Amino acid sequence: MAENQDDVFDVAVIGGGPAGLSAGVALARALRSVVVIDAGEQRNLGAGSVHGFLSREGMSPRDLIAAGREELARYGGTMVTGLVRSASGREDDFILAMDDGSTRAARRLLIATGMVDELPDLPGVADRWGRDVLYCPYCHGWEIRNQKIGILAAGSQSVLEALTFRQWSSDVTLLLNDALQLSSNQAEQLAALSVQVLEGKVRSLAVRDDRLTGATLDSGGTVALDVLAVSPATVSKANMLHRLGLEPAALQEGPGTRLEADDSGRTSCPGVWAAGNATDVTAQVITAAAAGLRAAEAINADLVMADTRLAVEAARVPVGP
Repeated sequence: MAENQDDVFDVAVIGGGPAGLSAGVALARALRSVVVIDAGEQRNLGAGSVHGFLSREGMSPRDLIAAGREELARYGGTMVTGLVRSASGREDDFILAMDDGSTRAARRLLIATGMVDELPDLPGVADRWGRDVLYCPYCHGWEIRNQKIGILAAGSQSVLEALTFRQWSSDVTLLLNDALQLSSNQAEQLAALSVQVLEGKVRSLAVRDDRLTGATLDSGGTVALDVLAVSPATVSKANMLHRLGLEPAALQEGPGTRLEADDSGRTSCPGVWAAGNATDVTAQVITAAAAGLRAAEAINADLVMADTRLAVEAARVPVGP
């Protein structure tokens, strides 16, 4: 196992969220030397609990990460706290430059840096993010069932969001926010499910006793709300890879960026994989963890073949006079 800064790890995982830790544990169990480098900025740390993860329902995101780190250590993996500033080199010889001036070397890389949510520029949204300002019905729908839910429109996809949240509450309001003009078909769909539609720009959020109570419009009117669903831009944090020729690409639907990769997580750069929200912005905790496992299996298979090629070449070298 690689243990010192000067050692070359089989795999360096950048990002210690569910995808990165899942991959790290799988690789360590495969007897690979693996280092997981994490800056402690997971996207869901502001949320109160994890949902949709079988056997971990309601668990604190911080407790989930702590459990993953313990499992990584149990199997001999290395955990490093820090930020990777840049990655350089090539397959079998990658060098990661850290924010403290140190470096780590690895034969393969897995990018599991996740993403950052760029929230709408609306006063109060950032302060309440992850509490009563949210975005994912499958993450929060049960907890907000039967409450007054507002949808802050950001584009045509907001109609589907309103129709979806309607499944958890009969009191759903779509706030057009000057960002969407409904087609006749969309208006008919919303009306059929009794989704209220309000025109006008949203000016601010109304809060009382640290709880959302409504949204105030430019007209001066206020709509009563318990929850506001927004559509953040999901922006990749994998900005350290440009020396490898990898740059986050724009999403095909909605604002944001991601790393492009195939089903196994393999990117266009030989020796580099990506998993979790770094490449799939819709991945929830359990699907990110599964993607990390899938990438780990692909990386290990790639290393098996690389090691086999080296063994074959060594066996062909004549021995003796």
